[in-house]
Amino acid sequence: MARLLTLTLNPALDLSIGLDRLAPGAVNRTRETHLEAAGKGVNVARVLVALGHQVCVSGLLGADNDGPFLRAFEALGVEDAFLRVPGETRINAKLAEVDGRVTDINGPGLTIDADAWRRLLAWLEDLAGDPRRRPEAVVIAGSLPPGVAPEALAELIARLRAADLPVWVDTSGPALHAAIAARPTAVKPNEHELADWAGQALDTEAARLEAARALHAAGIEETLLSAGPDGVLWISRRGDWQALPPRLRVASTVGAGDTLLAAMLHGVLSHQAPDEILRRATALSAEAVRHVGVGDAHAADFPRLQQQTRVHHLPGGDAGGALA
Repeated sequence: MARLLTLTLNPALDLSIGLDRLAPGAVNRTRETHLEAAGKGVNVARVLVALGHQVCVSGLLGADNDGPFLRAFEALGVEDAFLRVPGETRINAKLAEVDGRVTDINGPGLTIDADAWRRLLAWLEDLAGDPRRRPEAVVIAGSLPPGVAPEALAELIARLRAADLPVWVDTSGPALHAAIAARPTAVKPNEHELADWAGQALDTEAARLEAARALHAAGIEETLLSAGPDGVLWISRRGDWQALPPRLRVASTVGAGDTLLAAMLHGVLSHQAPDEILRRATALSAEAVRHVGVGDAHAADFPRLQQQTRVHHLPGGDAGGALA
């Protein structure tokens, strides 16, 4: 399998809290709590490792409370190449109610100074130039910490692309706009993030498809749009594809998008057929919503979830291109 790098520029310790119903201003009793080393890039790494890849994790991590990350990386079997910076990594609280509603309370993260950012760029340059350590693809996932402007993210993407590295990105807001302008290989917005970029509501299937096609036309080779129960759109040289997931009881949506991105990258690197790539990735993302965490490809009923995932090619796209 492939050697891959995930970059998490603003990691977090995720405190996941399950409760029946959130009552603001009152005492709430939890059903369960779970503290985990996280960040979108770390979640992506979990899925990629489970799918058999060799993964290096990097980014910017607070030195004062990195213990949970050290233990998590050792358990995962990934290479820890995070740049340590002074201070504590933020703690994010995720309140998951039984009806599927999730309330995120996220901290801003550590402020990153120019010296730390330069050191990260220098490390990435050395990595890209070393044939023994060079990854086959880079995933940049999550928000930007204070001190790192969207323009800096665009520069980072441009440097990686100039080194002929595929770059897959999952972020939001101004960072997403800057990333798109730098033309990474792949971008995975949800419908709200894509609507912000497109400048219009995406409340119909036709509107979502039009916006996804526009993003692809803007130079994004692999355009992925995740729209929850309304499915996944994938626009690429393989054609325009749509997947509809099986209907499942939603316990938590945290990790579903990260699972989708990782599984799509896995499928592309494995040179699978487009329908197989999208079916497996969508089903694995659906599996993730049944519990806290990322999708489990080894779940006993995962073959059934794949069978229940409907995938079809949309007219108007070119499905004749070779797989990457």
